[in-house]
Amino acid sequence: MFLAWLFASLAIGAGGTWLARRYALRHHLLDAPGERRAHTVPTPRGGGIGIVVALLLAGAVLLPRAEDPLALVLALIGLALVAAVGLVDDHRPLSPWRRLAVHAVAAFLLACGTWHAAGDPWLACVAFVLALVLTNIWNFMDGIDGIAATQALLVALVIGVALPGAWSWWAFALVAAIVGFLPFNVPKARIFLGDVGSGALGYALAALFVQVLQGSPRSHWPLWALPASAFLVDASLTLAGRVFRGERWWTPHDLHAYQRWARAAGSHMIVTSAYAAWTAGAIGLMWVLGRAPISTAGVIVVVIAWYIGCTGIWLLLHGPKWHGKGVPR
Repeated sequence: MFLAWLFASLAIGAGGTWLARRYALRHHLLDAPGERRAHTVPTPRGGGIGIVVALLLAGAVLLPRAEDPLALVLALIGLALVAAVGLVDDHRPLSPWRRLAVHAVAAFLLACGTWHAAGDPWLACVAFVLALVLTNIWNFMDGIDGIAATQALLVALVIGVALPGAWSWWAFALVAAIVGFLPFNVPKARIFLGDVGSGALGYALAALFVQVLQGSPRSHWPLWALPASAFLVDASLTLAGRVFRGERWWTPHDLHAYQRWARAAGSHMIVTSAYAAWTAGAIGLMWVLGRAPISTAGVIVVVIAWYIGCTGIWLLLHGPKWHGKGVPR
């Protein structure tokens, strides 16, 4: 049964991506090369729609098994909203503020479902912030081949292992759908996730994070800051730097550490693989800390030390050595 579930999600992810590529080519939905883009040939966008369809269908099938069906329904509606506004943006550019408004509505729906399921207003606030932040971070960080999809795969995998019940199956549906998408996106992209896919990945991960936090003692919450640390550090520090310099932070740019590294290395896969290793190391550290005889305060210290180390790497990647030009994609 479980293998059939994975195969169905993988098939929908792969088939949806293949159809999206044909549609994008027919309707000229192409990302053209440019100063702020890392590819050198026009490439179709919108391939993440297959992942979205797989997740929505999986959620509908799982509704009878869900402990709180309303929470799952609201999460699915929020996911559909994020994907829909991303799909529109893939066809014709929207104002970032309109997109953000839709993201806020979707985050509010996730918060309402969380409050209904857990009866905890603080966790509902966490759900709102996570949905708004991760939706946009995954969109910001989708700039080189494979990086957004592989990061989402690793994070969803560890959450799926940790969660029980219907939400675990939903997490594995996400993993399988991403596996179906990845052959079209690595080692050289034949289609990009697009806004429809990148934002949806972030929102889906936010919903899964909320579920794992709901089922964990609060002393373990700091551990769950580790799996997404690569994206959180790169996106947050880059955004903070742009705000500090008075730049139009909501406009496209190529200042993330992964973008600088890819330019210097002349390869996307080196950077995507390194970020995957970073996340795998964070997951390993989380596993060790979760089983070690260490106090909550000790866990917090280790997590902070990890983030300080990540910040040091980010600063290194913003040095003059990493200002290369021209990455093939």
